[in-house]
Amino acid sequence: MTAPDPQIDPYAAPREFLEHLYRAAVRRALPLHTLGAHLPPPPKGRTVVLGAGKAGGSMVQAVEALWPADAPLSGLVVTRYHHIPPRPAGVPQRIELVEASHPVPDAAGEQAAQRILALTQGLTADDLVLCLISGGGSALLTLPADGLTLADKQRINKELLLSGAHIGEMNCVRKHLSRIKGGRLAAACAPARVVTLTISDVPGDDPSVIASGPTVPDATTCADALAILRRYGISVPPAVQQALEAGALETPKPGDAAFNGHEVHMIATPQQSLEAAADVARSAGLDAYILSDEIEGESREVGKVHAALARAVARGNGAWKKPCVILSGGETTVTIRKQAEGTPRGRGGRAGEFCLGLAQALQGQPGVWALAADTDGIDGVEDNAGAFVAPDTLARAQAAGMKVDAYLDRNDAYGYFEPLGGLVVTGPTHTNVNDFRAILVL
Repeated sequence: MTAPDPQIDPYAAPREFLEHLYRAAVRRALPLHTLGAHLPPPPKGRTVVLGAGKAGGSMVQAVEALWPADAPLSGLVVTRYHHIPPRPAGVPQRIELVEASHPVPDAAGEQAAQRILALTQGLTADDLVLCLISGGGSALLTLPADGLTLADKQRINKELLLSGAHIGEMNCVRKHLSRIKGGRLAAACAPARVVTLTISDVPGDDPSVIASGPTVPDATTCADALAILRRYGISVPPAVQQALEAGALETPKPGDAAFNGHEVHMIATPQQSLEAAADVARSAGLDAYILSDEIEGESREVGKVHAALARAVARGNGAWKKPCVILSGGETTVTIRKQAEGTPRGRGGRAGEFCLGLAQALQGQPGVWALAADTDGIDGVEDNAGAFVAPDTLARAQAAGMKVDAYLDRNDAYGYFEPLGGLVVTGPTHTNVNDFRAILVL
């Protein structure tokens, strides 16, 4: 276990204090701290570990460290490129880890999914399958349905990411266009017992949405997937369109005997991480308020709502009193705006765009600082986790000729905060409980 950060004075170092809260939230979600309580005893037969997600590397290492040394253990888990943590000394590697692309799938992810599905062959009722599932698994565990190529899946995935669809909608489509997601992996493990250990990165902690639920029943339908594709104007090959219309790509449903005896354990959730950050804030003498761990919507608009609340608290209005910290989580979305021909696309992710909308609406409100970051350490596809907003952020940008409206118009949070020194860069954290937002009002 990593040592806790020393206490940081929020008045003397607001940014460092907010980063301190972020680290507390991440620490609470690290698998080595949480996974052991949910491990089943070794079975009579083999134990095979399968899985996918951004936390896959740290989850594998936790299992290897905690599983009895004399009990058989093998398997394959896929994680994002550069998301395998340094191997702890003295812990032998027994589970293979491979890397693939996220958020757009690649051939490495397809190959890993094929190998994972092949490892389910020959399992018996005496065997145990430990499935390690975390956010990002939808892209990492890609095995296109019949009639789809990897190129098709890549295009559809990109269009979903740019559409503004929320995570439940995206994963509904992904499940029905896959041969391994939406409960199909668990069904392939029969007759072995399946125990799923999962880290939630979705609002509501629904295991059928996390990584598109490869080991749990799926209540959504082909008709739902078709409606989402039509809503966002995303096409699929004609043969796949017909298969969806005929219900031929349906997923295993709740009540299916394939899931009898299976268990699902949530080893880390967004709410737990927000509570860990709130505890740190209270230990520093501040009130801490958790809005919700399920906030969705357009990132910039969510930022504006948070700004309105922070301004009210800063001005002494409302029930909440300063000094305090306002915390929230969930998964917001960014709808990419079309640009004029030849205009470069902006860089950034959900956390950065939240901070743009927040800074715009705060209008330099004195006494308010904020940090928003993705708990996996990567905001979208950039090298930063998120961004930081201070009372002078807007003024310093304006002095440099940078208009926040223009950066919002081209979804360029990275370009806005980088020259201001406002990017929060952590590197991969090896876990993922989605968005973390903290607003400090002094």
